[in-house]
Amino acid sequence: MNIVVMKFGGTSVAGTEKINNIAKIVKSEFKNNRLIVVLSAMAGETNKLQSYLDEFKAQNSIESDLVLTSGEQVTIGLLSAALNNIGVRSLPLLGWQVPILTDENYEKAKILQIDKKRIKEYFADYDVIVLAGFQGVNLSGRITSLGRGGSDTTAVAIASAIDAERCDIYTDVDGVFTTDPNIEPNAKKIPKLSYEEMLEMASTGAKVLHTRSVELAMKNNLTLQVLSSLTKKNGTFIIDEKELIEKEIVSGVSYSRNEAKVTISGIPDKPGISAKIFGLMTENNINVDMIVQNISQDGVSANITFTINQKDHDLTKSVIEKSKSTLNYKSLLLDKKVAKVSVIGMGMMSQAGVAEKMFKTLAKNVINILAISTSEIKISVLIDEKHTNIAVKSLHEVYNL
Repeated sequence: MNIVVMKFGGTSVAGTEKINNIAKIVKSEFKNNRLIVVLSAMAGETNKLQSYLDEFKAQNSIESDLVLTSGEQVTIGLLSAALNNIGVRSLPLLGWQVPILTDENYEKAKILQIDKKRIKEYFADYDVIVLAGFQGVNLSGRITSLGRGGSDTTAVAIASAIDAERCDIYTDVDGVFTTDPNIEPNAKKIPKLSYEEMLEMASTGAKVLHTRSVELAMKNNLTLQVLSSLTKKNGTFIIDEKELIEKEIVSGVSYSRNEAKVTISGIPDKPGISAKIFGLMTENNINVDMIVQNISQDGVSANITFTINQKDHDLTKSVIEKSKSTLNYKSLLLDKKVAKVSVIGMGMMSQAGVAEKMFKTLAKNVINILAISTSEIKISVLIDEKHTNIAVKSLHEVYNL
């Protein structure tokens, strides 16, 4: 039995007309495979549910998860009804009915186990299982949510558990592009990407897939396809690096405007001060990305700069200011008007000159680099936010993407 998992996000199920369109897509795919269809809530619905929780000042994560996961119950019921209306035997299932067992971490639960035997037994009576994404049930029998990107995670986890042929992630775009087409109209769809490239793109601003789902697919060597629910074209396949016949030096340019730069000046130039600073970040669950520490000129004091997500700006400022007597710094400066621009490609591991070309291109456009971070297949720079578009467009051109 060939099983394919299909996942549709909030924009794809935003209304009855779109749900009927999905039913037609599912029916056409069903001709060749048994299907598990994973759905998100309608676009905007989870935010609406969160606003209700905010109004009631809900402090209990148990209640929050129960409310936030209710949106998916609506979409799976409607799609299942639409499928049955057109002759496809469909069964809607919530996470606890599978069950998808998770740990006790409400709002960001980790999947522990999925009953794959039970899932396959359903196919004796049904052609398609329509499954609620973003949710599971813990060992205490309470509903849990899987956190950001939870529906993608559900789809990949289910596909991995049942050894699916592949997992198709349907969005409102045709696949993964060489950069954002809204900035660069000449951006092209990428036919194939490695897991590593997709991870780097997702972590540096590309919003097509969440990093957690890509990591899970890589761990289980599961083929992913990102494609549009609006067209019948093939999308972008995310596969093992070994399956790429020819590796592009640079596959794409990504960017993120959700950055904030933190500069702490005049810190004591002695062992342990960095550990104190980043220990505070860890204690407050603040993720740190790029880090630059200036070499001390006098052997007494130094400066350190790092980046955080913009949403953590106020918390970071508060945490550091409260610890001024411990850190013994002279000044603190935070800047939200920055952006991170990255170039990514598997071929960078074996080709020289990628960084030089990037830096020359930025210099030619009079764009100052505030910080740099690298990996084997990625170079990221921090720049003033106002230069984001020209940086992306010029880098896309210079690498012939």
